[in-house]
Amino acid sequence: MTAEERIHLLQSMPFFGAINDNSVALILGQSETFKVVAGDYFFHQGEKGDSLYLIEQGRTVIFKQHDAKEYILRYAEDGDCFGELALIDFTPRSASVRAETDCTAIKIPSSALLSLYQQDPEQFLIIQMNIGREVSRRLRASDDRWFQLQIASRDVISS
Repeated sequence: MTAEERIHLLQSMPFFGAINDNSVALILGQSETFKVVAGDYFFHQGEKGDSLYLIEQGRTVIFKQHDAKEYILRYAEDGDCFGELALIDFTPRSASVRAETDCTAIKIPSSALLSLYQQDPEQFLIIQMNIGREVSRRLRASDDRWFQLQIASRDVISS
């Protein structure tokens, strides 16, 4: 993929919508291409996180572990992002991510976003707002799934 194609790929993703070419190029210049073969992990639940990932090619499963069982949260594939929570709340990874197919991803470290903040705070703010919108969208979807489970189990507070 050429540098220009990568810039356009990032700009087509929710996190980087409305971000100018120079800002995306700055971020990409401090990022790395990350390859993970099918069955290997991008990261594990509980690890320290300092980057987010953008899938260029491939499919991953994002899951939590509890009592030696895996519970799927969602899948990520071409054009999807994951790992952003570590850049927002600075806590350990809340889930594990495993490649289901061979994957190529862009690993964007928090230091790249810090550089953007120092160079162009307005572009940085747009990214933060975009991440906030995407996280809110995912939270809303999770709330809806939880609500459907409550309905299915007939767990009612009052009748």
